[in-house]
Amino acid sequence: MTISTPDLYDQYGESLQIAEPGWQHYGGVKAFGGKVITVKAADDNSKVGEWLKKPGEGCVLVVDAGASRRHAFLGDNLAQAGIDNGWQGVVVNGCVRDVDLLLDMPIGVMALGSVPRKTEKRGLGEENIGLEFSGVKIEPGDYIYGDLSGIVVSKKKLL
Repeated sequence: MTISTPDLYDQYGESLQIAEPGWQHYGGVKAFGGKVITVKAADDNSKVGEWLKKPGEGCVLVVDAGASRRHAFLGDNLAQAGIDNGWQGVVVNGCVRDVDLLLDMPIGVMALGSVPRKTEKRGLGEENIGLEFSGVKIEPGDYIYGDLSGIVVSKKKLL
């Protein structure tokens, strides 16, 4: 499957939501997409780890960390769990870490930035809820596609 967000926009136009610019790529896969699973958590990535250790079946985990720059919500260990369990990618409205390692891993990872500090593990967070950030509203079951041009969100599977 070849993913091009400009081509998707040309074909589907305003039926797509377009995330605001500023997203950076950290994973080894620069174009990815799939059905959305959502997690919302503040300074705790426990739920991120729980999901990435479950079968991903080609899905993309979308994490709303409230645009936090204090903690990283994904690093090499959780990314490897995602790879091992068939996830296509992780989109983090916040930060990641282990950037040098993530770059060589066969998974899509997009985030706002990077920071070395890990989160606390308190088991907090919400799952399978609607999220709103970066100018888009994302519901569990939507489809998200990301590449070097940006991120698009669709209510239906496009590819």
